[in-house]
Amino acid sequence: MAGAASALFILDIKGYVLISRHYRADVSSIEAQKLFTKLLEKEGDIQSQGPVIIDNGVSYVFIQHKNVYLMTASRHNCNVGSLLVFLHRLASVFKHYFREFEEESLRDNFVVIYELLDEVMDFGYPQYTEAKILSEFIKSDAYRMEITQRPPMAVTNAVSWRNEGIHYKKNQVFLDVVESVNTLVYSNGQVLRSDVVGELKMRTYLSGMPECKLGLNDRLLLEAQGGTRGKTIDLDDIRFHQCVRLARFESDRTISFIPPDGSFDLMTYRHSTQVKPLIWVEAIIEKHARSRVEMLIKARSQFKERSTATNVQIDIPVPSDATKPIVRTTMGSASYAPEHDSLVWRIRSFPGNKEYMLRAEFKLPSVTSEDATPDRKAPIRVKFDIPYFTISGIQVRYLKVIEKSGYQTIPWVRYITMAGEYEIRIT
Repeated sequence: MAGAASALFILDIKGYVLISRHYRADVSSIEAQKLFTKLLEKEGDIQSQGPVIIDNGVSYVFIQHKNVYLMTASRHNCNVGSLLVFLHRLASVFKHYFREFEEESLRDNFVVIYELLDEVMDFGYPQYTEAKILSEFIKSDAYRMEITQRPPMAVTNAVSWRNEGIHYKKNQVFLDVVESVNTLVYSNGQVLRSDVVGELKMRTYLSGMPECKLGLNDRLLLEAQGGTRGKTIDLDDIRFHQCVRLARFESDRTISFIPPDGSFDLMTYRHSTQVKPLIWVEAIIEKHARSRVEMLIKARSQFKERSTATNVQIDIPVPSDATKPIVRTTMGSASYAPEHDSLVWRIRSFPGNKEYMLRAEFKLPSVTSEDATPDRKAPIRVKFDIPYFTISGIQVRYLKVIEKSGYQTIPWVRYITMAGEYEIRIT
């Protein structure tokens, strides 16, 4: 009975059951409510308990969304991972229907919710959790809904994430390779942490039921094909959209799929690499007898000249009692943000292999309180975008679209690297 749930409950922030749907009639709402309210009174923050609670032979799996809890209960040997994924998808379905998924929206739409609960589970087994598919035959309008007599094609089709009969005058595919760089660096240049998190974001406007095949310069893929010419990379923690044929990928590393219509995230990955910071920031700070602070900030781009960083923002921490800044920059503009105790340096365009400087002078109060807390040693934080560039070196070798009607399409591929958690310690 793996994955089967006895009942599904929606509870408010105090642990009272707002809505319940029983699929096997072996766990009562009173049992679930007593357990949940007891835990809330005992622990306060129920999230510290983890998403799974076992009590009197019943397994409770729950998630919190704003001021409500979604919870399944089961007396059987349930698949916890499957039920957690189901609850998150159910929350997405409610957001699709009600825009805001919270206690008030639930109270206004009981009828729609019960109809949805009848469709998303059958005898405790998760069924359809794609909001686009559900909205074809469960149509809600404020407090009422209509159910069509004919089930949608996508439900009877093996491809639940795509409807049949889609048609476009112009068939197009857009693929964005987006990489976020997470870096933590000491003031002496020593890299404490460095990794890259990547996403392959797609927008497909294709007619019919197209088959897409994607090839990357993945080392294991090229070795499986008998050659490793050119630069290859190693990808870790790869995760795919449900449309990708996992068995095919595991056998020969081929990424083959029938895409959903519109926007979706095809794949995420992580690339562990030790690289020097793309934008290095050096800070020289001098304090003068509690009267003023002088700063010299040097920002240097450490990537090739053919690339350019855009929308660069460097947040420089300053003393909390600093006032009246005098700032000069060789490029860009700077503004004082006293609410964040920082100086914000913005550079619209930062070409590779360039260095710019900022000089700032802040006044300090001549008298300080004896119980004043010492200045926090916050790091310098950097934000940027670098179009047409990936730090991992990932490349899309090909993106093919095959459809039985034989239409032609030209895929558009873009690359961009941006700062994730990018911090440089001052001391």
